Amino acid sequence: MFTGLVTDVGTIRKAEDRNGLRRFEVESSFEPDSIEMGASIMHAGVCLTVVDFGAREDGSWFAVEAVPETLDVTVLGEWSVGSKVNLEQSLKLGQELGGHFVFGHVDGVGEVVSVEPEGQSWRLTIRPPAEIAKYFAKKGSAAVNGVSLTVADALPNGDFQLAIIPHTWEVTTLAQLQPGSRVNLEIDMLARYVARMIGVDAPKPHDAEGSKNG
Repeated sequence: MFTGLVTDVGTIRKAEDRNGLRRFEVESSFEPDSIEMGASIMHAGVCLTVVDFGAREDGSWFAVEAVPETLDVTVLGEWSVGSKVNLEQSLKLGQELGGHFVFGHVDGVGEVVSVEPEGQSWRLTIRPPAEIAKYFAKKGSAAVNGVSLTVADALPNGDFQLAIIPHTWEVTTLAQLQPGSRVNLEIDMLARYVARMIGVDAPKPHDAEGSKNG
């Protein structure tokens, strides 16, 4: 379980295919003693399991693996050496919840329609897949590339808008987005359960891994 509050922006230092999996090595500022084998870390909204890690001068590095399906149904398949990635370590019992509950399971990949300055902030318009568009409601929550955000507006054509404050813009990868960028989306779990309660089929999130997710 996660909060959608990004605690570091990591850098992909290696990406290679091994035995049907793609292995990523990520450099981060996390302290090495805060990482454990088998720990869950969210990468741009996708929960992946640490399979190796170590110390480096400015923090740590760790390795995670993704199955082909994850590469196909998220933006992870677009990562290469040098890619920047929003990171969050899993929520621990007793920690303050500052964002909203996030599973680390991607419900769909959306496309950035526009990025517009709005005073000192920015307004993003995102087009989600048609099958999940109805789950984005004004003032509701959404996770975009792992960042917990409040939906500023839900448009009649199914697009939704986000108002990004300067701090979030500066400490996440959202500033790299431009029209045409693809983003991992996770709907608010409350929307998922309400849909189930009223008899509407809730989306089936894409698991990041076959064995462990968040």
